[in-house]
Amino acid sequence: MDMQRIIQVGTAAAHHGGKVLRDHFGRLQTIRKKGRIDLVTEADLQSEAVIIDTLTKAFPDHAILAEESGSRIGKHGRWIIDPLDGTTNFAHNLPHFCVSIAFAAKEHICAGFILAPLLGEFFMGVEGRGAHLNGEPISVSTTTLLADSLLVTGFPHDHHSRLDPMIKRFDRCMQATQGVRRLGSAALDLCYVACGRFEGFWEERLQPWDTAAGFLIATEAGARTTRFSGTPYTIDSNEIVSTNGAIHNELLSTLRQ
Repeated sequence: MDMQRIIQVGTAAAHHGGKVLRDHFGRLQTIRKKGRIDLVTEADLQSEAVIIDTLTKAFPDHAILAEESGSRIGKHGRWIIDPLDGTTNFAHNLPHFCVSIAFAAKEHICAGFILAPLLGEFFMGVEGRGAHLNGEPISVSTTTLLADSLLVTGFPHDHHSRLDPMIKRFDRCMQATQGVRRLGSAALDLCYVACGRFEGFWEERLQPWDTAAGFLIATEAGARTTRFSGTPYTIDSNEIVSTNGAIHNELLSTLRQ
């Protein structure tokens, strides 16, 4: 596998998708509901189209898993794409959103590319080569106590059906830490753990395209990522906890109380 070519094309695809999002920001014509609060816009669709076009021109035999258009069979690798993570923010003219692209070989995530185009931040992680923000190495925070930590979380689109247990977890974490934020993009939440802005992140009912790239970036920055039970995390898992490692067991205990 030519990782330099993967890096080159993944980076280009993220920036092409990001340009579409910049061009549409504040100028949306159509917003459609996939669920009660699950939105899709023309920006999602056009960003995904240009990302897939970039990837398939370079790797016509690779598989695709994309949020809006689904899966495409291929060989020798798979690209996992969220063309706009944070659609609700985008639709309300909040600049906290991103393009998220991961590359996997034999179901193993090898590279992740996350671009927040209006924030001017490009996160990249490559297996065995570390994680970077705008070309500079990043690492998780060195905070050792949950009480000194700042956390981030998110709620799934069907949260109304599971609100009580989620609010109880949120409340316990609020009481145990310096605070909890909810920013609306799981991909960026993982990146922010990776670069030390947050000590930990948890969420449930995410999809592979929400976490694949961020999981790799966080891992390469030194994060520990599991399920709520503490068992190993995969991108098909129904729940995720990612931390700087030092507070991981304490956070797991708080979530499971």
